Amino acid sequence: MKKILSIALVVVLSLSLLTGCGGTSDVNGDASSIIIGVSSEPHASLVELVVEELKEEGVEVQIVEFTDYVTPNTSLDDGDIDANFFQHKPYLEDFVENQGMKLKSLGGVHIEPMALYSTSIASIEDLKDGAEISIPNDNVNGGRALLLLEANGLIKLSADAGLNATEKDIIENPKNLKINPLEAAFLPRTLDEVDAAIINGNYALEAGLNPVNDGLIIEDADSPYVNVVVVRDGEEDEEKFTKLLSALQSDKVKTYIEDNYNGGVVAAFN
Repeated sequence: MKKILSIALVVVLSLSLLTGCGGTSDVNGDASSIIIGVSSEPHASLVELVVEELKEEGVEVQIVEFTDYVTPNTSLDDGDIDANFFQHKPYLEDFVENQGMKLKSLGGVHIEPMALYSTSIASIEDLKDGAEISIPNDNVNGGRALLLLEANGLIKLSADAGLNATEKDIIENPKNLKINPLEAAFLPRTLDEVDAAIINGNYALEAGLNPVNDGLIIEDADSPYVNVVVVRDGEEDEEKFTKLLSALQSDKVKTYIEDNYNGGVVAAFN
C-alpha cells in the first residue's frame, strides 16, 4: 500500500508543479509550447536531449515524469498535457480500444527489449519445479512476457493467444511455473522475493539493470514493441509536434542511445 501511495503522490506532485508554474491554462493550446508526459528512463533523458534544440526552433518543452502506465494517457486525453512518450504501440492500441480515448501515435523512437531477471539463479535451466515468476499485470505487457517465456521453451501458449495472451492461454507448463502478475513499476522490487521477474525496459533501466548484460533471456530484434510519441487524434500534423518527432528521430538521439544504453535501448528509426 505504501508503494501505491508513493506512486500516486509522485503523479499528483508532478501535475501540481504544472499548475504552480502557470500549468495548462497558460501552456496547453499554445502553438509554440508542449507539455510532454514521460517515464523516467530512457524517455525523459531522450526528450531532455532535444529541449534546447527545439527551443531554438521556437518550441518550448515542459517535461512531466510519471511512474505508471495509465495516468500519462488519461492526462493527455483530459488535456492536462499535450503529448506523452512512455508506451509502445501495442499498449497504446489496446488502451485506446478499451478506454475509448482518441489518442494517436506520432511516430516511433526506440525499442526497450524486455528480459527475465533473477538474483537467485544464473540460467533458466536453474529454474526449479514450481518456480515463481513475476510479470506485468496489464494485458499487453503481460502477454508480451508470456510470449518471451514461450519463445524460450518454458511454456506453450494456445495457437490463438496472440499479443494479449494471459495465463489462461498456457497449455503446457513443464516446470509448473507460478506466474505472478504485478504492477509493472513494482517488478524490480520483487527480485528478492521471487525466483525471477520479467521487467519492462524502462523500469529495468531505472533499477540499474541492462537486458543485454543482466537478462537471462531477452526479446529478439523482431520485437513489435516500438515506443512511440503520442498526441490527441487530430493534432498530429501541428508544426510543434512534427518538430518534436523530428528531433527525437535525429542522428543526435540515435548516437546517444548507442553510446549510453549498451543494447538496453535500440533506436527504431533510420
